[in-house]
Amino acid sequence: MAHFAKLNQENIVIAVHVVHNNELLVDGVEDEQKGIDFLNNLFKTNDTWKQTSYNTQGGVHKLGGTPFRKNYAAKGYTYDEARDAFIKPKPYESWTLDEDTCYWEPPVAYPDTAGGVGSQGKHYEWNEETASWDEQVFA
Repeated sequence: MAHFAKLNQENIVIAVHVVHNNELLVDGVEDEQKGIDFLNNLFKTNDTWKQTSYNTQGGVHKLGGTPFRKNYAAKGYTYDEARDAFIKPKPYESWTLDEDTCYWEPPVAYPDTAGGVGSQGKHYEWNEETASWDEQVFA
């Protein structure tokens, strides 16, 4: 199955739709434009669509294939034409975009809890005012 992100005029993803691969094939090869034409014909529109890969996150294809547009699109993401990438909304003003993954990165790395989140009952949340991670204590 192929997935297509519907974009508004600001290149914000407003929906993601699934299209059967058979609708994309031209001489046995997937053709993005054919999928776009299929969706616009189906919905009787002339919308802007971009194909997205369900298996691509952080610029890596989880099944070893070729990564496509850095990240799988979701509602609220932005399609960045210059990077040809889908990018989540920026979570905090101080965070910067990693060009390789198109993930937002904090100015301070997440604390190393020597075993991962939850392994020692520790969880941290970003504090934008102090530009640091605050440990969350759960009773």
